[in-house]
Amino acid sequence: MTSSGMNTMSRIIFYEDRNFQGRSYECMSDCPDMSSYLSRCHSCRVERGCFIVYDRTNYMGNQYFMRRGEYADYMSMMGMSDCIRSCRMIPMHRGSYRMRIYERENFGGQMYELMDDCDSIMDRYRMSNCMSCNVMDGHWLMYEQPHYRGRMMYMRPGEYRDFMNMGMSGMRFMSMRRITDSCY
Repeated sequence: MTSSGMNTMSRIIFYEDRNFQGRSYECMSDCPDMSSYLSRCHSCRVERGCFIVYDRTNYMGNQYFMRRGEYADYMSMMGMSDCIRSCRMIPMHRGSYRMRIYERENFGGQMYELMDDCDSIMDRYRMSNCMSCNVMDGHWLMYEQPHYRGRMMYMRPGEYRDFMNMGMSGMRFMSMRRITDSCY
């Protein structure tokens, strides 16, 4: 089975069982609900491109970044449940990266502009909280702990005025990383 979409630059195949066994579902674009194709997911193979997978439908819930490679038992390896319910293809970005991070919601408080990875906003900017951001260029991953650890959130170009109202209650972002060509 193949999801609709004309982007042949990206492809991920999900399998119900470990080691690429059982029913499979191939995806080449965004898929908001995979539950009708697979009842569970224990392994996957990213043949081309990068994807964010979610444990709830409609791109909600915990997120996991998947780059090209084979994940024979990635569920237990990454501490994931067996419920991958949606996935989003990350388009390749060529050009500069720019994101403004703000101390408070609605772009309030201290503002800093990033053009490269930041492994700790506390160390670099003495900033203890990031409550909103504006992604002007590129695609980014924001992490709740320094050094790109903990839960993550995929950010594509756009304004993110209040992380609390985006279903990220209790999550603080402490490090940010660009999704660059080397990820593909």
